[in-house]
Amino acid sequence: GSGAVPEETAGAYVANIDRKDGPTALILTRQNVRTLSEIPVETRRYGVLKGGYVAKKEEGDLEMILIASGSELQWAMDAAAEIGSGVRVVSMPCMERFDRQDDAYKAEVLPAGCTKRVAIEAGVTPLWYKYVGLNGKVIGTDKFGFSAPGDTVMKEFGITKDNLVSVAKTL
Repeated sequence: GSGAVPEETAGAYVANIDRKDGPTALILTRQNVRTLSEIPVETRRYGVLKGGYVAKKEEGDLEMILIASGSELQWAMDAAAEIGSGVRVVSMPCMERFDRQDDAYKAEVLPAGCTKRVAIEAGVTPLWYKYVGLNGKVIGTDKFGFSAPGDTVMKEFGITKDNLVSVAKTL
């Protein structure tokens, strides 16, 4: 596949060129992931410049927020569709960039009133607790160096849509 969010990659490249105050890294997957055409192109392309953005807005009352990074965004989008209409999906490709946004923007993306939150990323988990809170859940791994096909490794760590749905339902 062409990647979950090729427009995010393009936006990250632009952000990389524009940044003058420190280093940047683009961390991409080798796995085949579906293109998330249900997220408008402009949202994908420009949302990344803020570090985090609403990829799917809830319908009706906001009941839960799923936060994902990179290729895990596909699992969050699929899980949200299964869980129900009150679920918001936030794409968080760059925590540092998101943290530099003003408080109003951060509150717009992650409203304090919604405490049912789950983050999913094929990476370390501690960093996510500042977004999900102490009552939130984080799906990820704090281990490194496993050698197996990508799908096998993801299932081993619970980085799947089905596990995300199960964890979300415990909140």
